[in-house]
Amino acid sequence: MTQLGTAVDATAVDTAAAGAAPVAARATRVPGVRGFAQWPVQGSPKDEGKALRERVGRGTHAELTLDAARPDAVAAVEESNRGRIPGLAPIRVGRMAATPFAFLRGSAGLMAYDLARTPMTGIAAQICGDAHAANFGLYGDVRGGLVIDLNDFDETVHGPWEWDLKRLATSLVLAGREAGADEDTCRKAAHDAVGAYRRTLRLLSKLPVLDAWNAIADEELVSHTDAHDLLGTLERVSEKARANTSGRFAAKSTEVTDDGGHRFVDAPPVLRRVPDEEAAAVASSLESYVSTLSEDRLPLLARHAVHDVAFRVVGTGSVGTRSYVVLLLDHRGEPLVLQVKEARPSVLVPHLVGAGFEAPDVAHEGRRVVLGQKRMQVVSDILLGWTSVDGFPFQVRQFRNRKGSVDPAALSADQIDDYGRMTGALLARAHSHTADPRLLSGYCGKNEELDEAIATFAMTYADRTEADHAALVGAVRAGRVAAEMGV
Repeated sequence: MTQLGTAVDATAVDTAAAGAAPVAARATRVPGVRGFAQWPVQGSPKDEGKALRERVGRGTHAELTLDAARPDAVAAVEESNRGRIPGLAPIRVGRMAATPFAFLRGSAGLMAYDLARTPMTGIAAQICGDAHAANFGLYGDVRGGLVIDLNDFDETVHGPWEWDLKRLATSLVLAGREAGADEDTCRKAAHDAVGAYRRTLRLLSKLPVLDAWNAIADEELVSHTDAHDLLGTLERVSEKARANTSGRFAAKSTEVTDDGGHRFVDAPPVLRRVPDEEAAAVASSLESYVSTLSEDRLPLLARHAVHDVAFRVVGTGSVGTRSYVVLLLDHRGEPLVLQVKEARPSVLVPHLVGAGFEAPDVAHEGRRVVLGQKRMQVVSDILLGWTSVDGFPFQVRQFRNRKGSVDPAALSADQIDDYGRMTGALLARAHSHTADPRLLSGYCGKNEELDEAIATFAMTYADRTEADHAALVGAVRAGRVAAEMGV
């Protein structure tokens, strides 16, 4: 049992000193005042965005060119398994082989290869890097409320905003097809997601900066995106999310030992106990982790003690990475569970460099993930930080922090369009933190030209993904690739 936070000299997270390339500025800087634009701002960001249409027409975003050097889909999956825990690769392949939507979820690198060969404006933002429709969800804020936002940032980088939007639109088409929606409905979901993205940017560009920064709060989201058909689904997901806590997970996954302590119970292959040496290494890494938190968080953690560590398999794209859950208890025996998850380099980086973007200067991959998340979310986990275990970088966050998610592939035809508008609006708000919404709105414009173009791209790329998925299923059936289905 290890006490946390009692002997650590912590410093606050410096979100301004990230490794990612800085956002392009339109104004000169005030000498000696770092980060502040000169007043009055020179030029018009909206006009600059409009001017970009001459160089990169909005209609060109319908284009998809697959070159002869494109990796074979099965080879790409095998390559993406490199460096992961070998014994877990069949679980990852099995999950990707389940459906074309599941394949897309696990193949962000392959799609990045293709996106690097599509038109780009050159406007950069902090992007999720994996903004598919299942990577939005509910989670708890510090006061017990629920927030809905992007919630997975393993691939986050400073890069082209179009990549996130095209990945979201494509995922909506695939989710709709899996749900049994017709092609017109799937296309409309993609089209309207882009429309919501565009209209939200226009709204944000007209607001005072402080108001825009925190805009599209929960209570405004449904009405802003006219997603009223989703209300019942969101209410059910919210009810489940409120019960999805550390306490509930600990009650199901731990047991009391003879000496009165608590430990995790093996539930292979998803949850398993680890050797004492491995558990000790993870527990020791938390001392470094607390140094990445704001100092006001330290008393909270100092009132908890570590009781056990277990290995837990995570979602489709991350299967095979090192990931642990750590059981902490307070003086009343109430649990707090932390997830300590390996942070691998973003799979987008090689393709960003190939597309002419600067390679990010990343000192620690866990730090990259955490700072990217904080840049994109309105509210982030108060215990979000990073550490290293045996030389591997990790991110740390609360586990089961009242998290809930909508399964886009289980939505009805009238709901998938609502969900598309909702996620499109959230993506726009997330991008607007690091790319001026006036610049983006100027480019996207008022008409539906961009909506039509990206909807066309999404339909085409969904077809490509279905072919890639079929190739993986064929390889599994032929015995070329091992897969463990249904796990």
